[in-house]
Amino acid sequence: MIFILTYILILISILISVAFYTILERKILGYIQIRKGPNKVGMMGILQPFSDALKLFNKNIFPSESMNIMLSYMTPALS
Repeated sequence: MIFILTYILILISILISVAFYTILERKILGYIQIRKGPNKVGMMGILQPFSDALKLFNKNIFPSESMNIMLSYMTPALS
């Protein structure tokens, strides 16, 4: 049980650190291009990666008869 909790904690920590590295990259690119970068969500844009993740997984999918449902739901995460 402790192993599973440790694994989940490490996984969540890695995902959060990747989100903050992404915002750091966007801020640096913004300063290089002489603009502010992402600053719309939260204080100084700190919640922007979480907003991007919600937007990514909240895409509307219109089902049809011939579509592969599993592939359709996995495509936004694979892009």
